[in-house]
Amino acid sequence: MLLLGIVLLVIGFVTGISVLWTIGLILAVIGAVLWILGSMGHAVGGRRHYW
Repeated sequence: MLLLGIVLLVIGFVTGISVLWTIGLILAVIGAVLWILGSMGHAVGGRRHYW
């Protein structure tokens, strides 16, 4: 999810499409939060690790 968000941010920035920029930002933030929670040992979505 984090990688998809970063890709959408780049595509939205290069093409100037603000909708892609917004969706990419939201996905990047959610992906970062899930990654941090998973690395701290918290179960995320019923899984012990979140990749």
